[in-house]
Amino acid sequence: MIDRRSILGGAMLGAGALGIAAYAGRDLLIGKKATLASGTARSQLLIPPLYSGEREGGERVFDLNLRHGVSQFFDGIETPTIGINQPYLGPTLELNAGDTVRMNVTSDLSETATVHWHGFHLPARADGGPHQPIEPGGSWTARFDVRQRASMFWYHSHAHRRSGPQVYQGLAGMIYVRDSASEALDLPNDYGIDDIPLVVQDRAFASDGSLIYSTRMHNVMMGMMGDTMLVNGIVEPVFEAKSDRLRLRLVNGSNARFYRFGFDDGRSFHQIGTDGGLLTAPLPTDNVVLAPGERAQVIVDVSDGRPVSLLADGLEIMGMGNMGRGMRGSGPVGDSDRPTDNWMMGDRGGRGGMMGEEERRDGMMGGMMDERRRFIVLDIQPTASRRRAIAMPRQLATLPQVDPGNAVRTRRFVLDMGMGMRMMRGGGFTINGKSMDMQRIDETVRVNTTEIWQVENASMMAHPFHIHDVQFRILDRNGRAPDATEQGLKDTVVVYPGEAVRLLLRFEDYTDPDLPYMYHCHILEHEDAGMMGQFTVTA
Repeated sequence: MIDRRSILGGAMLGAGALGIAAYAGRDLLIGKKATLASGTARSQLLIPPLYSGEREGGERVFDLNLRHGVSQFFDGIETPTIGINQPYLGPTLELNAGDTVRMNVTSDLSETATVHWHGFHLPARADGGPHQPIEPGGSWTARFDVRQRASMFWYHSHAHRRSGPQVYQGLAGMIYVRDSASEALDLPNDYGIDDIPLVVQDRAFASDGSLIYSTRMHNVMMGMMGDTMLVNGIVEPVFEAKSDRLRLRLVNGSNARFYRFGFDDGRSFHQIGTDGGLLTAPLPTDNVVLAPGERAQVIVDVSDGRPVSLLADGLEIMGMGNMGRGMRGSGPVGDSDRPTDNWMMGDRGGRGGMMGEEERRDGMMGGMMDERRRFIVLDIQPTASRRRAIAMPRQLATLPQVDPGNAVRTRRFVLDMGMGMRMMRGGGFTINGKSMDMQRIDETVRVNTTEIWQVENASMMAHPFHIHDVQFRILDRNGRAPDATEQGLKDTVVVYPGEAVRLLLRFEDYTDPDLPYMYHCHILEHEDAGMMGQFTVTA
Protein backbone atom coordinates (compact mmCIF):
# COMPACT_ATOMS: atom_id res chain seq x y z
CA MET A 1 0.00 0.00 0.00
CA ILE A 2 1.21 3.47 -0.80
CA ASP A 3 1.84 5.82 2.09
CA ARG A 4 -0.83 8.43 1.35
CA ARG A 5 0.99 11.13 3.33
CA SER A 6 4.09 10.73 1.20
CA ILE A 7 2.32 11.43 -2.08
CA LEU A 8 0.16 14.45 -1.27
CA GLY A 9 0.79 16.04 -4.60
CA GLY A 10 3.76 14.09 -5.93
CA ALA A 11 7.00 15.72 -6.89
CA MET A 12 7.99 18.95 -8.52
CA LEU A 13 7.83 18.74 -12.30
CA GLY A 14 11.07 19.36 -14.16
CA ALA A 15 10.77 22.89 -15.41
CA GLY A 16 11.99 21.97 -18.85
CA ALA A 17 8.34 21.04 -19.45
CA LEU A 18 7.23 24.47 -18.26
CA GLY A 19 9.72 26.86 -19.73
CA ILE A 20 10.44 30.37 -18.53
CA ALA A 21 7.75 32.48 -20.10
CA ALA A 22 5.61 35.55 -19.67
CA TYR A 23 1.89 34.83 -19.80
CA ALA A 24 -0.72 37.45 -20.64
CA GLY A 25 2.07 40.03 -20.69
CA ARG A 26 3.17 39.37 -17.10
CA ASP A 27 6.86 38.69 -16.46
CA LEU A 28 7.87 36.10 -13.91
CA LEU A 29 10.04 37.33 -11.04
CA ILE A 30 13.40 35.55 -11.08
CA GLY A 31 14.11 33.83 -7.77
CA LYS A 32 10.76 34.59 -6.21
CA LYS A 33 9.21 31.45 -4.73
CA ALA A 34 5.66 30.79 -3.64
CA THR A 35 4.45 27.43 -2.41
CA LEU A 36 1.12 26.05 -1.33
CA ALA A 37 0.98 26.59 2.42
CA SER A 38 1.12 23.37 4.41
CA GLY A 39 -1.95 22.68 6.45
CA THR A 40 -4.31 24.40 4.03
CA ALA A 41 -7.79 22.95 4.47
CA ARG A 42 -8.69 20.43 1.77
CA SER A 43 -11.49 21.58 -0.50
CA GLN A 44 -14.64 19.62 -1.24
CA LEU A 45 -15.00 18.39 -4.81
CA LEU A 46 -16.86 20.92 -6.92
CA ILE A 47 -19.66 19.31 -8.92
CA PRO A 48 -20.28 21.44 -12.05
CA PRO A 49 -23.87 22.72 -12.36
CA LEU A 50 -26.08 20.41 -14.41
CA TYR A 51 -27.58 22.45 -17.25
CA SER A 52 -30.47 20.86 -19.15
CA GLY A 53 -31.35 23.87 -21.29
CA GLU A 54 -34.82 25.25 -21.96
CA ARG A 55 -37.52 23.80 -24.21
CA GLU A 56 -38.42 26.16 -27.05
CA GLY A 57 -40.50 25.09 -30.04
CA GLY A 58 -39.37 21.49 -30.08
CA GLU A 59 -35.71 22.33 -29.42
CA ARG A 60 -33.63 22.09 -26.28
CA VAL A 61 -31.88 25.47 -26.12
CA PHE A 62 -28.62 26.21 -24.30
CA ASP A 63 -27.23 29.71 -23.79
CA LEU A 64 -23.46 29.65 -23.32
CA ASN A 65 -21.26 32.68 -22.72
CA LEU A 66 -17.48 32.59 -23.04
CA ARG A 67 -16.07 35.00 -20.49
CA HIS A 68 -13.03 36.13 -18.57
CA GLY A 69 -13.01 35.29 -14.89
CA VAL A 70 -10.97 35.16 -11.71
CA SER A 71 -10.55 31.88 -9.83
CA GLN A 72 -9.01 30.94 -6.48
CA PHE A 73 -7.14 27.67 -6.82
CA PHE A 74 -5.09 28.53 -3.71
CA ASP A 75 -6.36 30.29 -0.60
CA GLY A 76 -6.28 34.06 -0.98
CA ILE A 77 -4.59 34.04 -4.39
CA GLU A 78 -6.49 35.11 -7.50
CA THR A 79 -5.82 33.56 -10.91
CA PRO A 80 -7.11 35.06 -14.18
CA THR A 81 -9.03 32.37 -16.08
CA ILE A 82 -11.67 31.93 -18.75
CA GLY A 83 -14.81 29.83 -18.58
CA ILE A 84 -18.29 29.19 -19.92
CA ASN A 85 -21.09 30.79 -17.86
CA GLN A 86 -18.66 30.86 -14.92
CA PRO A 87 -15.05 31.84 -14.17
CA TYR A 88 -13.40 28.49 -15.01
CA LEU A 89 -14.67 25.55 -17.10
CA GLY A 90 -18.39 25.31 -17.82
CA PRO A 91 -21.57 23.58 -16.65
CA THR A 92 -22.27 19.95 -17.45
CA LEU A 93 -24.70 19.97 -20.37
CA GLU A 94 -27.41 17.30 -20.11
CA LEU A 95 -28.79 16.01 -23.43
CA ASN A 96 -31.05 13.12 -24.35
CA ALA A 97 -30.68 10.89 -27.39
CA GLY A 98 -33.14 12.11 -30.00
CA ASP A 99 -33.15 15.73 -28.80
CA THR A 100 -32.84 18.55 -31.27
CA VAL A 101 -30.56 21.06 -29.58
CA ARG A 102 -29.67 24.67 -30.25
CA MET A 103 -26.44 25.98 -28.77
CA ASN A 104 -26.40 29.77 -28.59
CA VAL A 105 -22.80 30.75 -27.90
CA THR A 106 -21.73 34.33 -27.23
CA SER A 107 -18.23 35.52 -26.48
CA ASP A 108 -16.94 38.26 -24.20
CA LEU A 109 -13.36 37.11 -24.74
CA SER A 110 -10.68 39.32 -26.22
CA GLU A 111 -9.66 36.83 -28.91
CA THR A 112 -11.34 34.56 -31.44
CA ALA A 113 -12.52 31.26 -29.97
CA THR A 114 -14.63 28.24 -30.92
CA VAL A 115 -16.62 25.59 -29.07
CA HIS A 116 -16.26 22.03 -30.37
CA TRP A 117 -18.66 19.26 -29.28
CA HIS A 118 -16.05 16.53 -28.88
CA GLY A 119 -17.28 13.06 -29.88
CA PHE A 120 -20.55 14.14 -31.51
CA HIS A 121 -21.97 13.02 -34.84
CA LEU A 122 -23.37 16.21 -36.35
CA PRO A 123 -23.28 18.46 -39.43
CA ALA A 124 -19.90 20.00 -40.21
CA ARG A 125 -21.36 23.50 -39.86
CA ALA A 126 -22.25 22.68 -36.22
CA ASP A 127 -18.97 20.94 -35.33
CA GLY A 128 -17.35 23.96 -33.69
CA GLY A 129 -13.95 23.46 -35.26
CA PRO A 130 -11.67 26.18 -36.60
CA HIS A 131 -14.08 26.91 -39.46
CA GLN A 132 -16.74 28.15 -37.00
CA PRO A 133 -14.88 31.04 -35.30
CA ILE A 134 -16.56 33.24 -32.70
CA GLU A 135 -15.06 36.71 -32.78
CA PRO A 136 -14.68 38.90 -29.66
CA GLY A 137 -18.15 40.22 -28.84
CA GLY A 138 -19.66 37.89 -31.44
CA SER A 139 -21.98 34.92 -31.36
CA TRP A 140 -22.53 31.55 -33.05
CA THR A 141 -25.44 29.13 -33.09
CA ALA A 142 -25.14 25.38 -33.61
CA ARG A 143 -28.21 23.21 -34.25
CA PHE A 144 -28.02 19.43 -34.37
CA ASP A 145 -29.86 16.25 -33.47
CA VAL A 146 -28.38 14.14 -30.68
CA ARG A 147 -27.52 10.86 -32.39
CA GLN A 148 -25.26 9.42 -29.72
CA ARG A 149 -25.48 6.49 -27.39
CA ALA A 150 -25.51 7.48 -23.75
CA SER A 151 -22.06 8.49 -22.51
CA MET A 152 -20.01 11.41 -21.24
CA PHE A 153 -18.63 13.71 -23.92
CA TRP A 154 -17.06 17.14 -23.56
CA TYR A 155 -16.86 20.51 -25.23
CA HIS A 156 -13.81 22.71 -25.57
CA SER A 157 -12.02 25.31 -27.64
CA HIS A 158 -10.87 24.30 -31.11
CA ALA A 159 -9.67 27.71 -32.28
CA HIS A 160 -7.09 27.66 -35.06
CA ARG A 161 -3.62 27.49 -33.44
CA ARG A 162 -5.14 28.59 -30.10
CA SER A 163 -6.77 25.42 -28.76
CA GLY A 164 -3.90 24.79 -26.34
CA PRO A 165 -3.84 28.11 -24.45
CA GLN A 166 -7.63 28.51 -24.44
CA VAL A 167 -8.33 25.05 -23.01
CA TYR A 168 -5.45 25.58 -20.57
CA GLN A 169 -7.11 28.74 -19.26
CA GLY A 170 -10.46 26.98 -18.78
CA LEU A 171 -12.48 26.84 -22.00
CA ALA A 172 -13.92 23.35 -21.59
CA GLY A 173 -16.84 21.51 -20.00
CA MET A 174 -18.58 18.13 -19.86
CA ILE A 175 -21.67 16.75 -21.60
CA TYR A 176 -23.92 13.94 -20.40
CA VAL A 177 -25.98 12.18 -23.06
CA ARG A 178 -28.71 9.91 -21.72
CA ASP A 179 -30.82 7.29 -23.47
CA SER A 180 -33.60 4.93 -22.39
CA ALA A 181 -31.46 1.79 -22.55
CA SER A 182 -28.77 3.08 -20.20
CA GLU A 183 -31.29 4.70 -17.86
CA ALA A 184 -32.98 1.30 -17.39
CA LEU A 185 -29.79 -0.29 -16.05
CA ASP A 186 -29.10 -0.61 -12.34
CA LEU A 187 -26.12 1.74 -12.41
CA PRO A 188 -25.35 4.69 -10.12
CA ASN A 189 -27.14 7.54 -11.84
CA ASP A 190 -27.73 10.36 -9.33
CA TYR A 191 -25.67 13.28 -10.61
CA GLY A 192 -23.25 14.60 -8.02
CA ILE A 193 -24.25 11.96 -5.46
CA ASP A 194 -23.17 8.60 -6.86
CA ASP A 195 -22.58 9.63 -10.49
CA ILE A 196 -19.56 11.93 -10.46
CA PRO A 197 -18.02 13.78 -13.43
CA LEU A 198 -14.27 14.36 -13.10
CA VAL A 199 -12.35 16.53 -15.55
CA VAL A 200 -8.65 16.04 -14.82
CA GLN A 201 -6.15 18.74 -15.81
CA ASP A 202 -2.52 19.42 -14.89
CA ARG A 203 -1.59 23.07 -14.67
CA ALA A 204 1.46 25.19 -13.82
CA PHE A 205 1.26 28.37 -11.76
CA ALA A 206 3.62 31.32 -11.51
CA SER A 207 4.56 32.77 -8.15
CA ASP A 208 1.85 35.43 -8.46
CA GLY A 209 -0.83 32.77 -8.98
CA SER A 210 -1.22 33.25 -12.74
CA LEU A 211 -1.29 30.25 -15.05
CA ILE A 212 1.92 29.57 -16.97
CA TYR A 213 1.55 28.69 -20.62
CA SER A 214 4.73 28.57 -22.66
CA THR A 215 5.29 28.05 -26.39
CA ARG A 216 9.00 27.29 -26.09
CA MET A 217 10.13 24.56 -28.47
CA HIS A 218 10.24 21.90 -25.75
CA ASN A 219 6.70 22.69 -24.62
CA VAL A 220 5.45 22.43 -28.18
CA MET A 221 7.27 19.14 -28.73
CA MET A 222 6.18 17.46 -25.48
CA GLY A 223 2.97 19.42 -24.98
CA MET A 224 2.27 21.79 -22.11
CA MET A 225 2.37 20.06 -18.72
CA GLY A 226 2.03 21.31 -15.17
CA ASP A 227 2.94 20.27 -11.65
CA THR A 228 -0.48 20.80 -10.05
CA MET A 229 -3.58 18.67 -10.59
CA LEU A 230 -6.97 20.35 -10.92
CA VAL A 231 -10.09 18.19 -10.74
CA ASN A 232 -13.20 20.13 -11.76
CA GLY A 233 -11.05 23.18 -11.03
CA ILE A 234 -10.14 22.12 -7.46
CA VAL A 235 -6.69 21.18 -6.13
CA GLU A 236 -6.68 17.78 -4.35
CA PRO A 237 -10.43 17.66 -3.64
CA VAL A 238 -12.25 15.53 -1.09
CA PHE A 239 -15.56 13.80 -1.83
CA GLU A 240 -17.96 12.48 0.83
CA ALA A 241 -19.41 9.25 -0.51
CA LYS A 242 -23.02 8.73 0.51
CA SER A 243 -23.41 5.54 -1.50
CA ASP A 244 -21.66 2.17 -1.37
CA ARG A 245 -20.94 2.34 -5.08
CA LEU A 246 -19.74 5.33 -7.06
CA ARG A 247 -19.78 5.86 -10.80
CA LEU A 248 -16.80 8.03 -11.75
CA ARG A 249 -16.84 9.57 -15.23
CA LEU A 250 -13.28 10.52 -16.10
CA VAL A 251 -12.17 12.83 -18.87
CA ASN A 252 -8.50 13.53 -19.46
CA GLY A 253 -8.81 17.26 -20.04
CA SER A 254 -5.07 17.89 -19.88
CA ASN A 255 -3.31 19.42 -22.84
CA ALA A 256 -0.68 16.71 -23.17
CA ARG A 257 -0.22 14.42 -20.17
CA PHE A 258 -1.22 10.75 -20.23
CA TYR A 259 -2.46 9.19 -16.96
CA ARG A 260 -2.88 5.78 -15.44
CA PHE A 261 -5.68 5.92 -12.86
CA GLY A 262 -5.97 3.56 -9.91
CA PHE A 263 -6.56 3.50 -6.16
CA ASP A 264 -3.91 3.87 -3.48
CA ASP A 265 -4.83 0.55 -1.82
CA GLY A 266 -4.78 -1.34 -5.12
CA ARG A 267 -8.48 -2.16 -4.97
CA SER A 268 -10.11 -3.39 -8.14
CA PHE A 269 -13.07 -1.72 -9.79
CA HIS A 270 -15.12 -2.10 -12.96
CA GLN A 271 -14.73 -0.14 -16.17
CA ILE A 272 -18.15 0.16 -17.81
CA GLY A 273 -17.65 2.68 -20.62
CA THR A 274 -15.28 4.28 -23.10
CA ASP A 275 -15.43 7.48 -25.15
CA GLY A 276 -18.69 6.78 -26.97
CA GLY A 277 -20.72 4.71 -24.53
CA LEU A 278 -21.05 1.58 -22.44
CA LEU A 279 -19.04 -1.59 -22.96
CA THR A 280 -20.93 -4.82 -23.54
CA ALA A 281 -20.20 -5.95 -19.97
CA PRO A 282 -18.41 -4.58 -16.88
CA LEU A 283 -14.67 -5.12 -17.06
CA PRO A 284 -12.85 -5.90 -13.77
CA THR A 285 -9.53 -4.06 -13.56
CA ASP A 286 -7.32 -2.13 -11.18
CA ASN A 287 -6.23 0.66 -13.51
CA VAL A 288 -7.39 2.72 -16.49
CA VAL A 289 -5.09 4.61 -18.89
CA LEU A 290 -6.37 7.76 -20.58
CA ALA A 291 -4.64 10.04 -23.07
CA PRO A 292 -5.76 13.64 -23.61
CA GLY A 293 -9.31 13.65 -24.97
CA GLU A 294 -10.13 10.08 -23.90
CA ARG A 295 -12.91 9.29 -21.43
CA ALA A 296 -13.84 6.31 -19.25
CA GLN A 297 -16.62 5.37 -16.86
CA VAL A 298 -15.73 3.26 -13.83
CA ILE A 299 -17.62 1.94 -10.82
CA VAL A 300 -15.84 1.56 -7.48
CA ASP A 301 -17.16 -0.15 -4.37
CA VAL A 302 -16.59 1.76 -1.11
CA SER A 303 -18.90 -0.36 1.03
CA ASP A 304 -16.00 -1.21 3.35
CA GLY A 305 -16.27 2.36 4.67
CA ARG A 306 -12.53 3.00 4.42
CA PRO A 307 -11.16 6.26 2.99
CA VAL A 308 -9.45 5.70 -0.35
CA SER A 309 -7.68 7.92 -2.85
CA LEU A 310 -7.95 7.84 -6.61
CA LEU A 311 -4.45 8.48 -7.97
CA ALA A 312 -3.11 9.31 -11.41
CA ASP A 313 0.38 8.42 -12.54
CA GLY A 314 1.63 10.71 -15.27
CA LEU A 315 3.07 8.51 -17.99
CA GLU A 316 6.20 9.04 -20.01
CA ILE A 317 5.22 9.20 -23.67
CA MET A 318 8.64 9.49 -25.30
CA GLY A 319 10.08 6.33 -26.81
CA MET A 320 7.56 3.91 -25.28
CA GLY A 321 7.06 2.00 -28.51
CA ASN A 322 4.66 -0.91 -28.26
CA MET A 323 5.46 -1.14 -24.56
CA GLY A 324 2.66 1.38 -24.19
CA ARG A 325 0.06 -1.32 -24.82
CA GLY A 326 1.10 -3.00 -21.61
CA MET A 327 0.13 0.04 -19.56
CA ARG A 328 -3.51 -0.89 -19.98
CA GLY A 329 -4.10 -3.57 -17.40
CA SER A 330 -0.51 -3.59 -16.14
CA GLY A 331 -1.22 -3.71 -12.42
CA PRO A 332 -2.32 -1.47 -9.57
CA VAL A 333 -1.01 2.05 -9.33
CA GLY A 334 0.33 1.31 -5.90
CA ASP A 335 2.65 -1.44 -7.14
CA SER A 336 5.60 0.84 -7.81
CA ASP A 337 8.40 -1.63 -7.14
CA ARG A 338 8.24 -3.52 -10.45
CA PRO A 339 11.47 -2.85 -12.38
CA THR A 340 9.53 -2.80 -15.67
CA ASP A 341 7.42 0.17 -14.56
CA ASN A 342 9.81 2.70 -16.09
CA TRP A 343 6.92 4.85 -17.33
CA MET A 344 5.40 5.22 -13.87
CA MET A 345 6.78 7.78 -11.51
CA GLY A 346 7.49 6.71 -7.95
CA ASP A 347 7.15 9.01 -4.95
CA ARG A 348 9.69 11.81 -5.22
CA GLY A 349 8.43 14.02 -2.48
CA GLY A 350 7.21 17.58 -2.64
CA ARG A 351 3.76 19.00 -3.09
CA GLY A 352 2.05 20.43 -6.13
CA GLY A 353 1.51 24.14 -6.14
CA MET A 354 3.04 27.33 -7.40
CA MET A 355 6.67 27.14 -8.41
CA GLY A 356 9.28 29.79 -7.99
CA GLU A 357 11.44 30.73 -10.94
CA GLU A 358 14.59 29.33 -9.34
CA GLU A 359 12.98 25.91 -8.98
CA ARG A 360 11.81 26.05 -12.57
CA ARG A 361 15.30 26.91 -13.87
CA ASP A 362 16.84 24.07 -11.85
CA GLY A 363 14.31 21.65 -13.29
CA MET A 364 15.18 22.65 -16.83
CA MET A 365 18.70 21.35 -16.28
CA GLY A 366 17.30 17.91 -15.45
CA GLY A 367 16.47 17.12 -19.07
CA MET A 368 13.30 17.03 -21.05
CA MET A 369 12.19 13.56 -19.94
CA ASP A 370 11.23 14.74 -16.46
CA GLU A 371 7.46 14.62 -17.00
CA ARG A 372 6.48 11.67 -14.79
CA ARG A 373 4.48 12.46 -11.68
CA ARG A 374 1.96 11.03 -9.31
CA PHE A 375 -1.13 13.07 -8.51
CA ILE A 376 -4.00 12.74 -6.09
CA VAL A 377 -7.18 12.99 -8.14
CA LEU A 378 -9.77 12.53 -5.41
CA ASP A 379 -9.84 11.59 -1.73
CA ILE A 380 -13.03 9.60 -1.14
CA GLN A 381 -14.39 9.70 2.41
CA PRO A 382 -17.36 7.32 2.87
CA THR A 383 -19.96 8.67 5.28
CA ALA A 384 -21.28 6.57 8.15
CA SER A 385 -24.71 6.32 6.58
CA ARG A 386 -24.69 5.31 2.92
CA ARG A 387 -26.99 3.95 0.27
CA ARG A 388 -26.57 0.21 -0.06
CA ALA A 389 -24.75 -1.10 -3.10
CA ILE A 390 -26.85 -2.15 -6.06
CA ALA A 391 -26.03 -5.32 -7.97
CA MET A 392 -23.70 -4.86 -10.93
CA PRO A 393 -25.46 -5.65 -14.22
CA ARG A 394 -23.86 -8.51 -16.13
CA GLN A 395 -24.82 -7.05 -19.49
CA LEU A 396 -24.52 -3.35 -20.30
CA ALA A 397 -24.99 -2.73 -24.01
CA THR A 398 -25.17 -4.41 -27.39
CA LEU A 399 -22.63 -3.14 -29.90
CA PRO A 400 -22.68 -3.75 -33.65
CA GLN A 401 -20.50 -6.58 -34.90
CA VAL A 402 -17.12 -5.39 -36.15
CA ASP A 403 -16.88 -6.46 -39.79
CA PRO A 404 -13.96 -5.04 -41.79
CA GLY A 405 -15.42 -6.73 -44.86
CA ASN A 406 -17.92 -3.86 -45.07
CA ALA A 407 -15.17 -1.33 -45.76
CA VAL A 408 -15.06 0.10 -49.28
CA ARG A 409 -11.48 1.35 -48.95
CA THR A 410 -8.50 1.79 -46.62
CA ARG A 411 -6.82 5.14 -46.00
CA ARG A 412 -3.37 5.55 -44.46
CA PHE A 413 -2.39 8.36 -42.04
CA VAL A 414 1.23 8.69 -40.90
CA LEU A 415 1.90 10.90 -37.87
CA ASP A 416 5.34 12.46 -37.69
CA MET A 417 7.19 15.30 -36.02
CA GLY A 418 10.46 16.91 -37.08
CA MET A 419 13.17 18.25 -34.83
CA GLY A 420 15.24 21.38 -34.40
CA MET A 421 14.83 24.30 -36.79
CA ARG A 422 12.15 22.54 -38.83
CA MET A 423 9.96 22.32 -35.74
CA MET A 424 10.71 25.90 -34.71
CA ARG A 425 9.58 27.09 -38.15
CA GLY A 426 6.25 25.30 -37.68
CA GLY A 427 6.81 22.56 -40.29
CA GLY A 428 7.68 19.67 -38.02
CA PHE A 429 4.24 18.33 -37.07
CA THR A 430 2.66 16.49 -39.97
CA ILE A 431 0.14 13.90 -41.07
CA ASN A 432 1.11 12.21 -44.33
CA GLY A 433 3.93 14.73 -44.64
CA LYS A 434 1.66 17.79 -44.53
CA SER A 435 1.00 20.35 -41.81
CA MET A 436 -2.48 21.74 -41.33
CA ASP A 437 -3.73 24.14 -44.01
CA MET A 438 -7.17 25.64 -43.49
CA GLN A 439 -7.58 26.02 -47.27
CA ARG A 440 -6.71 22.40 -48.14
CA ILE A 441 -9.10 19.43 -48.00
CA ASP A 442 -6.97 16.36 -47.37
CA GLU A 443 -9.54 13.59 -47.74
CA THR A 444 -13.03 13.22 -49.23
CA VAL A 445 -15.29 10.36 -48.13
CA ARG A 446 -18.67 9.24 -49.42
CA VAL A 447 -21.72 9.28 -47.19
CA ASN A 448 -23.24 5.92 -46.18
CA THR A 449 -19.95 4.11 -46.60
CA THR A 450 -17.64 2.25 -44.24
CA GLU A 451 -13.87 2.70 -44.35
CA ILE A 452 -10.73 1.47 -42.62
CA TRP A 453 -8.31 4.16 -41.51
CA GLN A 454 -4.82 2.90 -40.73
CA VAL A 455 -3.01 5.32 -38.43
CA GLU A 456 0.75 4.92 -38.16
CA ASN A 457 3.19 6.65 -35.83
CA ALA A 458 6.58 7.46 -37.36
CA SER A 459 7.63 9.70 -34.45
CA MET A 460 9.35 8.95 -31.15
CA MET A 461 6.39 9.70 -28.88
CA ALA A 462 2.82 8.50 -28.45
CA HIS A 463 -0.03 10.48 -30.04
CA PRO A 464 -3.77 10.38 -29.22
CA PHE A 465 -5.50 10.51 -32.62
CA HIS A 466 -8.99 12.08 -32.62
CA ILE A 467 -11.50 12.01 -35.48
CA HIS A 468 -14.46 14.39 -35.63
CA ASP A 469 -18.03 13.34 -36.56
CA VAL A 470 -17.76 9.59 -35.97
CA GLN A 471 -17.39 7.02 -33.24
CA PHE A 472 -15.15 4.22 -34.52
CA ARG A 473 -14.12 0.71 -33.54
CA ILE A 474 -10.51 -0.40 -33.19
CA LEU A 475 -9.76 -3.40 -35.42
CA ASP A 476 -6.20 -4.14 -34.37
CA ARG A 477 -2.82 -2.81 -33.24
CA ASN A 478 0.05 -4.11 -35.39
CA GLY A 479 -2.23 -6.99 -36.32
CA ARG A 480 -3.22 -7.81 -32.73
CA ALA A 481 -6.78 -7.48 -31.50
CA PRO A 482 -7.41 -4.54 -29.12
CA ASP A 483 -7.66 -5.36 -25.44
CA ALA A 484 -11.02 -5.39 -23.68
CA THR A 485 -10.87 -1.71 -22.66
CA GLU A 486 -10.70 -0.66 -26.32
CA GLN A 487 -13.48 -2.79 -27.76
CA GLY A 488 -16.17 -0.18 -27.26
CA LEU A 489 -17.01 2.98 -29.19
CA LYS A 490 -14.10 5.41 -29.46
CA ASP A 491 -13.34 8.81 -30.96
CA THR A 492 -9.75 9.09 -29.69
CA VAL A 493 -7.12 6.36 -29.90
CA VAL A 494 -3.49 6.30 -28.77
CA VAL A 495 -0.95 5.32 -31.42
CA TYR A 496 2.44 4.41 -29.94
CA PRO A 497 5.80 4.88 -31.72
CA GLY A 498 6.29 2.38 -34.50
CA GLU A 499 2.69 1.21 -34.27
CA ALA A 500 -0.04 0.90 -36.90
CA VAL A 501 -3.64 0.95 -35.62
CA ARG A 502 -6.56 0.11 -37.89
CA LEU A 503 -9.92 1.76 -37.25
CA LEU A 504 -13.36 0.95 -38.68
CA LEU A 505 -15.49 4.04 -39.40
CA ARG A 506 -19.00 4.49 -40.77
CA PHE A 507 -19.95 7.87 -42.30
CA GLU A 508 -23.67 8.57 -42.18
CA ASP A 509 -26.34 11.27 -42.41
CA TYR A 510 -24.52 14.51 -43.11
CA THR A 511 -22.83 15.83 -46.23
CA ASP A 512 -21.14 19.12 -47.03
CA PRO A 513 -18.79 19.48 -50.02
CA ASP A 514 -17.18 22.63 -48.61
CA LEU A 515 -17.08 22.53 -44.80
CA PRO A 516 -14.70 19.91 -43.41
CA TYR A 517 -14.30 17.91 -40.24
CA MET A 518 -10.91 17.51 -38.54
CA TYR A 519 -8.64 14.61 -37.62
CA HIS A 520 -5.66 15.42 -35.43
CA CYS A 521 -3.39 14.63 -32.53
CA HIS A 522 -5.15 15.56 -29.28
CA ILE A 523 -1.97 16.76 -27.63
CA LEU A 524 -3.21 20.30 -28.09
CA GLU A 525 0.19 21.84 -28.76
CA HIS A 526 0.71 19.30 -31.58
CA GLU A 527 -2.72 20.15 -33.00
CA ASP A 528 -1.92 23.86 -32.89
CA ALA A 529 1.49 23.26 -34.49
CA GLY A 530 0.02 21.48 -37.51
CA MET A 531 -0.57 17.78 -36.74
CA MET A 532 -4.09 18.02 -38.13
CA GLY A 533 -5.91 17.37 -41.39
CA GLN A 534 -9.36 17.92 -42.86
CA PHE A 535 -11.95 15.72 -44.55
CA THR A 536 -15.33 16.33 -46.12
CA VAL A 537 -18.27 13.94 -46.41
CA THR A 538 -19.99 14.14 -49.80
CA ALA A 539 -23.04 12.59 -51.45
